[in-house]
Amino acid sequence: MKTLSMKWWPAGLLAVGVVVTSAGVHTQRVVPLVSPLDVTVSREYLGWQATDIEVSEAEQQVAGMTSYVMRLYQQPGVEAELAAASAFSVYVGYYESQSQGKTIHSPKNCLPGGGWEPLVSSRETIQTSLGAIPVNRYLIGNGPAQAVVLYWYQGRGRVAANEYVVKWDLLRDQALHGRSDEALVRVIVPVTTTDEDAYEKAVLVARDLVMDVDRALPDREI
Repeated sequence: MKTLSMKWWPAGLLAVGVVVTSAGVHTQRVVPLVSPLDVTVSREYLGWQATDIEVSEAEQQVAGMTSYVMRLYQQPGVEAELAAASAFSVYVGYYESQSQGKTIHSPKNCLPGGGWEPLVSSRETIQTSLGAIPVNRYLIGNGPAQAVVLYWYQGRGRVAANEYVVKWDLLRDQALHGRSDEALVRVIVPVTTTDEDAYEKAVLVARDLVMDVDRALPDREI
């Protein structure tokens, strides 16, 4: 079974998106995390155990995030090749402030990459301890291999999926409150049976992940 290209994960999904100008806005505040991502993001989801993935310095420079965690989760006690084929990944990139040239990059603009192509997309709502949250859902393919991608934006008291809404909220909060801190959160689950099974698995991970990220984020009051 074909597995997800490691080259595609870091560079492809960190890339190009919201462009913000800070000209004429409120003095911008740098808002650090209240807890490190590598502490609050669990090393185990669904009983699957994590291995950290390092993003190169060059890719970090392009992505511009202040802090990140990127992990590959594999099922323990399973034959190595099977474990690799079914492994899923989690990425959280946090920006303590955003400005021109240092902004969150929308994954949808760079889904084509490393042989992977978007096949189907939709916006879904999932139930979490924070309430119902919107997420972007993509089915991507590379030859016979497929995977489900969920991603959303989280910060300043909001969870959002629509890039236009995210941009509007960012510009408003920059102008009125001098805050632009935000995280991009993403889950990738390979399709080993059906894409619906992969989606359901991704939702279970997302429900816990959204809470883990929330514990790391600064005070939501702006």
